[in-house]
Amino acid sequence: MQHDASTPTRREVLASTAALALTAASPARSAPPSTARGTVFDAGSSPRKGIPDVMVSNGLDVAKTGPDGGWSLSVRDGDSVFAIKPSGWALPVDPETGLPRFAYVYAPDGSPDLGFRFDGVAATGPLPDSIDFALHRRPEATRFNAVLFTDPQPESLHEVDYIRDDIVAAVDATQAAFGLTHGDIMFDDLSFYPRYNRIVGSIGLPWFNCRGNHDMNLEAPDNTHSAETFKRVFGARWYAFQYGPATFIVLDNVDYLGSDPTKPNGSGKYRGYFGPRQLAFVRNVLANVPSGDLVVISFHIPLKTLAKTGPAANTVDARDFLNAIGTHPHTVSFCGHTHTNEHWYFTAADGYPAGTHHHQILAAVSGSWWSGPFDARGIPMALQTDGAPNGFHILAVDGVAYTTTLVPAHDPAHGQMRVMLDSQVHDTNAEVARDYRPGALLAGSIAADRLGSARLVVNLFDGGPRSRVEIAAGDRPYRPLSKVERLDPFVVQVYEQNRDSKKPWVEATLSSHLWQGPLPADLPTGTHRIAVRGTDEYGRIHTASMVLEVTG
Repeated sequence: MQHDASTPTRREVLASTAALALTAASPARSAPPSTARGTVFDAGSSPRKGIPDVMVSNGLDVAKTGPDGGWSLSVRDGDSVFAIKPSGWALPVDPETGLPRFAYVYAPDGSPDLGFRFDGVAATGPLPDSIDFALHRRPEATRFNAVLFTDPQPESLHEVDYIRDDIVAAVDATQAAFGLTHGDIMFDDLSFYPRYNRIVGSIGLPWFNCRGNHDMNLEAPDNTHSAETFKRVFGARWYAFQYGPATFIVLDNVDYLGSDPTKPNGSGKYRGYFGPRQLAFVRNVLANVPSGDLVVISFHIPLKTLAKTGPAANTVDARDFLNAIGTHPHTVSFCGHTHTNEHWYFTAADGYPAGTHHHQILAAVSGSWWSGPFDARGIPMALQTDGAPNGFHILAVDGVAYTTTLVPAHDPAHGQMRVMLDSQVHDTNAEVARDYRPGALLAGSIAADRLGSARLVVNLFDGGPRSRVEIAAGDRPYRPLSKVERLDPFVVQVYEQNRDSKKPWVEATLSSHLWQGPLPADLPTGTHRIAVRGTDEYGRIHTASMVLEVTG
C-alpha cells in the first residue's frame, strides 16, 4: 500500500478512529439525548489548530464548526457523529486497509445481545468530554478519477482469491483519488471482511463503502440493529465527504424486515427504502452545498431496474429521494445489487424538479456471482445476467461534468461490445445447448439462403437510452440497429452449456443494452467485413467488427 501524509499517527487513530455509526430509521428511543462536543483540527498544526466551517453530523442534523473548529450536536444511544471531509483535506486512513476513519459511535453498552453470529460494536462507555476529528491538509484538483466497485460478494474464501486476482490486481491506483464499493461486499459471511479489506487496501487508495443486503446481521429482528458488524468494521451507515468540486453522499437503502427463523441463517426479507431520517440528512447536507456543485450519491439497491420487479430490487421511496436532492441540478447516483449494467434518467415526472437525474447501475465485481466456465487463470467467466462482463467502473469528474467507463475483467483491451449472429428464429434453450460450441454465436459464417432470417445482435455492455449502434457491411453506408429488451443469446448459451459451474439461481435476464437488426439480404457469397460503431451515453465512439462468410 502507498503511504503518504494521510496516514495517521497512532495518536490520531486513537483520537479519531471510529467504531462507528448509527441506526437506520430506528424507532424513537426512550432515553433523553445527550450533547456531544468536540473539534475538527489540522493534524499538521502545532499547537493544534481548529478548522472552521467543517460539517459534522449525527446522521440527521448537520452542524458547522466554529472559528476554533468546535462543534456540538445532540446524540442518543446508538447514534454516531462523524466529520464530513471538506475539499482540500484528507481523512486519516487505516494504513493496512485504506479505510477512512471519520466517525465515533455513542453506544455505552455496545451492540445489543441478539445472538449475532458476527461481532457488533464494542461498548464505548460514557460520552467523552470531547470527540475530536483529525484532518490532513491536501490539495485536490477539479479533475479527478474514482474507482467504483459493487457486489464483490464472495461466497467462499476461494472467491476472495478471484476478487484479488481478477479485479484488485487490475486497479491502477495512480489514476484515481479514492475508491468506493456499493454494497454486497460480502455474501453473508462477514468473517471474510478482514482479509478482503487487506486485499483492497493493497491498492493504496482511501476506500469508502456502503452496505448491501448481504452485509447484514441476519439475526436482527428488524432494521434497527441489522448493521452492527458493518458499523464495527467500516463506519457510519450513511455519511458524506467532499473531494475537489464534488460532494459525495453515501447512503444505506437496505431496509431489513427482520430475521426469518425458517430460512437458512435466518435470512429475512428486505426492501429498498431510505426513510425520512436519512433523507433529512441528505437535505441538511445539501443545505450547506452550493446549488451549482456536482453531487454524487452512492447506495446499493437501484431506484429502478429492468432486471427485477418488487421492492427488494426497486427503491420504494425513490420519488422522495429524488425530491430530496432536487435542490441541485447537477446530480448523479450509482448503485449495484442486480448484477446488471443499466442507465436511467429521472425528471420532474418522477419527482426530480431540477432537470434530469442520471442513475446508473454498475457492473458487479462478481458478475454472475463468480459463475461459469473458467478462463486460463482458473477464474470463472462470470458473465452478468444481461450479457455484460464482470468488472468495475472509473468515474471521471471534471467540475460539474463527469463520465463513467466500464473496465471489463478478463479483457486487457477493455472491449466494450460483443457482436453476435443470431440466425435461428425459433431457438430454444434445448436447441441452443445441442448446437453449442464455444463462440458459436460469434462465428461469422452463414448460408446464403438463411440471410433473410439472420440478425446481427450487438451488446454495447454499458449502453443505455442515449446510446446508439450502427453497422456497415463492406463499403455500404452505416445504418442503425434497433434497441431491444431481450435476453442476450450468448449469455443464454454460456449458462445453458455450463450449468455444472453456474450458481443455481443464475439465469439470463432482460438486457437494457442490446441492439439488433437484419443483415442485408442481398449480400453475395463470399467474405464481408461487418463494421460496428457504438455511441455510448457520453457520446464516445466504440468500434468492433465481424468477418462474415456467406456460403453457397
